[in-house]
Amino acid sequence: MSLASLSKRAAMLYRHRTLKTPHGPLETPVLFPVRNIGKRSSDNTPEYADSIPDLRTAMVNTRAIRQRGPQWDRLLEGATIREEMGVPSKTILYADSGGFDYRSKEVDTTPKQVLETQRQLDADIYGTLDRPLSPENRAVENQQRIEESTTYALQASDAHEGEALLFASVHGHDPKTIRNTLRYLERKGDFDGYALGSLVPIRTDYKKVTKLILSARRVTDKHLHVYGLGGIVYQPLLLYLGVDSFDSSAFIRSAGNRNYLVPGFGGTELHSIEELEHLPCSCPVCCSRPLSTIRKDRNLLTQHNLWSLVTELRRFRYMVAGDYDIEAYLDLRFEHNEVTQRAYQMAKQQVRRFT
Repeated sequence: MSLASLSKRAAMLYRHRTLKTPHGPLETPVLFPVRNIGKRSSDNTPEYADSIPDLRTAMVNTRAIRQRGPQWDRLLEGATIREEMGVPSKTILYADSGGFDYRSKEVDTTPKQVLETQRQLDADIYGTLDRPLSPENRAVENQQRIEESTTYALQASDAHEGEALLFASVHGHDPKTIRNTLRYLERKGDFDGYALGSLVPIRTDYKKVTKLILSARRVTDKHLHVYGLGGIVYQPLLLYLGVDSFDSSAFIRSAGNRNYLVPGFGGTELHSIEELEHLPCSCPVCCSRPLSTIRKDRNLLTQHNLWSLVTELRRFRYMVAGDYDIEAYLDLRFEHNEVTQRAYQMAKQQVRRFT
């Protein structure tokens, strides 16, 4: 490898690793599509496990499934969550606690009960019980939630057994809090990785989000997951910052707004496109169907959008494997959006100091 190539690789924090899970090895970085199977009204995740070969992962909501009576009864009687989802038995599941529901209500479970439900689901990765923060909450209330989530994580660490991986859910709106929380959990608990939360409500503040992620990356070499930011714009930035995994429901929400995602570009509302007969993507959805068909079929658009997220990840992996200049790629990737361009330029400076 040339010195120039080494220089390109050193100027980012991207990592390629393999996690050992009960349902097989998991190559990272990786996307976990959100499967809202606990909420029938939003259970519109397309079937993808057999059609996208490198996507055998899913994120499920522990709380929502536990509260869905008939489905929970079937699971207790011997059905498997993978059967309920209609996915292959080898699908790797990340079960978060469903803590997002606790933004506006009191916690009505315990870390041990969450673990028991995650075991019943036969999940590969457990996310600890947590209470996400809100930009609208008072600092005192958010600090209390940070401490609660930290306590819950340590209680889960004490109660956890078996081969499933345990990721501590971590919250904070400033780098110092993130660093201190992670260091405390590293000393006091036993975790396979960490998952940063509370970033979705502040996702448009790219500068702040970038700083929070880098503060976590600096503290630990363990697996780092980011909750809820795996959309097509954020994904290359997360990869550059050394995030190992992320989840997203952006492909569903975008389709609901008739927003068409394009790898390396972003999203476009289909109502603004009138003259084309075929769309530019060559995924199985788009390659044989005209624009008019995809425009009126939300399920097809959702499938395409998921393909776009996967293609965005494949493209980044390809460029790393081919020793391309990732920073030059990201310069082009973000040049049309002033906000993300500024965030990337700031992240680039921080990453260079980090490396």
